[in-house]
Amino acid sequence: MRIGIVGAGIAGLACAQGLVRQGHDVVLFDKGRGPGGRMSTRRMETPRGLAHFDHGAQYFTVRDNDFRSQADAWIAAGVVAPWPAAGGDAYVGVPAMNTPVRDLAARHLVHWATRVTGVRSSGDGWCLTVADGEHHDVDLAVIAIPAEQAAVLLADAAPDVAARAREVVSQPCWTVMVAFGEPVGFGDDCWRTGDEVNDAIGWAARNSAKPARSGPESWVVQATPEWSRRHIDADPGEVVESLIIEFAGALDVTPPARIGSAAHLWRFARVPAGGAGPFFDGDRRLGLCGDWLIGPRVESAWLCGTRLADRVASAGR
Repeated sequence: MRIGIVGAGIAGLACAQGLVRQGHDVVLFDKGRGPGGRMSTRRMETPRGLAHFDHGAQYFTVRDNDFRSQADAWIAAGVVAPWPAAGGDAYVGVPAMNTPVRDLAARHLVHWATRVTGVRSSGDGWCLTVADGEHHDVDLAVIAIPAEQAAVLLADAAPDVAARAREVVSQPCWTVMVAFGEPVGFGDDCWRTGDEVNDAIGWAARNSAKPARSGPESWVVQATPEWSRRHIDADPGEVVESLIIEFAGALDVTPPARIGSAAHLWRFARVPAGGAGPFFDGDRRLGLCGDWLIGPRVESAWLCGTRLADRVASAGR
C-alpha cells in the first residue's frame, strides 16, 4: 500500500520504519522545518559562540526489550549516549537530542515544513490536503500528532475518532533557554522539583554538560505544568525573567551575566499515563499513534508507532 503519515516525530517515524520493512510505500508530512518535534534542539548565537539547547524532552529511558534493541542500535551508531547526571537509565541524543530522530528520518521520504490541513475519505483510501492546496492520495492514513491536533484534523472525516482524541488533555510546559558568560555555581548538572503543584520550576539542566556538547554555559529551565497553565498566555520575555528568578532561588545561586536567552511554550508537552495503545481501523484504513495513546515517555511514542505497524501487518495477513 501507499501509506501517508501525518507527523514525523518518534511515533510517526517508528511506524514508518515498521511499515517500510513490510514493503509498503510510505510518505510522511510534518509541519516542522526539520527532525525533532518534542525532541528538538535550538541553536542560539552568543558573544561566546553557538549555544545549544535541548528544549523539549531532556532525556529518555529504556524499559521495553524492543525499544532496548533500538536504543542499542542508536548507541552503536554513535547517535545516543548515557547521561548519568539524570539517572542510571537516562540516555540522550548526541551531539543533540534530535539526532536519533534525524537518524530515523533520513531513511524515509519526509515532507518538512508541510502542514496537513485536511483529511477526507477518498474511494478505498484517503486524500490528504496540505497548506499550499496540494493533494496526496494514499491507501491508508496514519495520524501521528498530539491528541489535541488529531481531534481537529479528524473532526469531519472521522468524528468518532476525533471524540476519542478530545478526551486526552495534555499538560503545557514553558521552557526557558539561557546561556551564561560564566559557569553557574551549582554542583550538579540537573535539578528537579519534588512539588509540581507549588513550585514554579520543575526541571533545570546544564545542557552544555551533556555528552558531546560544546559551546558556552547553557541551561534549560522548564516550568511545572501548574505554573505553565497559569501563565499560558504570558509574554515570552516576561517568562524568561520570571523563571530565571525562580531558577536562582531553587538552586540557591546567583546567576552569572546572561549572554543569550529565549522562551518556548510547549502547549502539549506531557500526556497522561495509562493509554490502551495505538488505534487502527482496518475497514476505514485509518490509524493513530503517539505517546498520548500509551504514556508520557519517548519510549511510549516509539512503541506506539511500532505496534501500529505490527497491527497493519496482522490485518493484511
